[in-house]
Amino acid sequence: MIQKKIEVLDCTLRDGAYINKSDFGDSTIKGVIRNLQHAKIEIIECGWLKDDEHKSDSSYFHAPSDITPYIEKKDPAVTYVVMIDYNRYDLSNLPQNDGKSIDAIRVVFPRGKAKEGLEVANRIREKGYRIFCQAANTLGYSDKEILDLITEVNNVKPECISIVDTFGAMLPEDLIRICSLFVNNLHPSIKIGFHSHNNQQLSFALCIEFVRYMTAQGRSIVVDSSLCGMGRGAGNATTELLTSFLNKKYSGNYDLDLIMDTIDMYMVPFEEKYKWGYSIPTFIAGMYCSHVNNIDYLLKNHRATAKEIRSVISSMEPDDRIKYDYDLLENKYIENQNNEVDDSDVLKSLESEFNDREILILAPGKSSIEKYSEIQDYIRTNKPVVIGINAILPDYSYDYLFFKSAVRYSYAKTSYPDIFKSSPKILLSNIKNSKESILPDEKVIRYERAIKRGWKHFDNAVICMLRLLDKLNVKRIAIAGFDAFSAKYNDSYADPKLPTVHDVVDWDKFNDEIKDMFMDFYKRTESNIRIKFLTDSFFDQMKTKGS
Repeated sequence: MIQKKIEVLDCTLRDGAYINKSDFGDSTIKGVIRNLQHAKIEIIECGWLKDDEHKSDSSYFHAPSDITPYIEKKDPAVTYVVMIDYNRYDLSNLPQNDGKSIDAIRVVFPRGKAKEGLEVANRIREKGYRIFCQAANTLGYSDKEILDLITEVNNVKPECISIVDTFGAMLPEDLIRICSLFVNNLHPSIKIGFHSHNNQQLSFALCIEFVRYMTAQGRSIVVDSSLCGMGRGAGNATTELLTSFLNKKYSGNYDLDLIMDTIDMYMVPFEEKYKWGYSIPTFIAGMYCSHVNNIDYLLKNHRATAKEIRSVISSMEPDDRIKYDYDLLENKYIENQNNEVDDSDVLKSLESEFNDREILILAPGKSSIEKYSEIQDYIRTNKPVVIGINAILPDYSYDYLFFKSAVRYSYAKTSYPDIFKSSPKILLSNIKNSKESILPDEKVIRYERAIKRGWKHFDNAVICMLRLLDKLNVKRIAIAGFDAFSAKYNDSYADPKLPTVHDVVDWDKFNDEIKDMFMDFYKRTESNIRIKFLTDSFFDQMKTKGS
């Protein structure tokens, strides 16, 4: 009878490296390893082995000797491990184990590559290291594929094979089904591990389920966790919760005070600087078993709403969701934004209405309020069609409101209900697409008509409006309030409470990008459209030409 044993593997320095690009700092790496071993954590994952040379402050290591200075005094009761991707580390860099550094190496491999991954593990064992294996996206395996995996594992006999909920998509019944296959078919000498992700707020609950089921079956197990759940996307089970549970229910002997001290000393600064853990976008990734990089792409490149993210991810084939093919994702996003809206009648109606009229694009920059009197004088004298761009400024009256952002649409509707209700609206199809939801005063135009790809932020609202007006054969355009963005985002706007729709780090680069888009539009249309700026703008590079 195999003696039951539960071991905790803390992966903070390895999984947390996704968050801070492994830049923990030398003192933090040493301190976390030291404190975890004193807190009686059985297995400490010190980081990754990579082909690149090790740099100070990083938990990416080139060889085990790089790790030696970070382990101040080895505890024989602790197993020190690192991880490698099965095909991303040159084993010629790995020397024979001299016992001074790590004890074991964890080899992670994707579905369909178990044989290759286990061959790599076997070669590592020949160099004197203990071997652990991670079957990424175990939920993606069919029952037959799991049985085939177990056969391969039984042949190699690593110390542990871990079930991995890569996309945080498992439900308790999924875990138990997979666990039962391992319990009934895996050689009893091989430990069974579990690595969870918290996309559905189930990471800790699944760990409890795993511990209860496996201990009832008499199996030795390894449960992964990290301090504060630090890890990519939704993060992991938290070491503090897991060890507290094991202390209470399974006679654990973990020093929670020291674990808490470690969090206070080393983790709080990362929590203040970086973001990880459960969120609606990561929940969507878990719901559809999608790689978190797909979610990050939609957020960073399109500031997509949760509804948009769900729509795009759900439209993808299951096998495509687990990859991150950005060209495919971009095409799916554009398809989703278009939503097959028939806008031919809308375009004809607007073209007729705008025929031989000047259009005033009233953007929400501060200058639209600072130059309010001059702008109003211009409106009274020239009687243009006034179109508010992605926002309502309550001191103005509008002939139309234009929205390309669902967040700004909702904000305007709730913040200025009277003006919103009394103003006809032009919307892009990413906001509304079904006939049932479109109101009588709303004209919906296909998203693709307003964009031109080639820039990261190709759907700037003012630029989108300009492109639409070109398609409507408008010949005269005035622009006000088209201000550059400042590092203090909301200081750029006449309404400082306007919701953020940009994920930007370098505002100067962002402004240059918008300027480049504007000049691209201007150069293409200068023979057909006369553009003038009513307020000073960083984006006005025409000088007097065309004014």
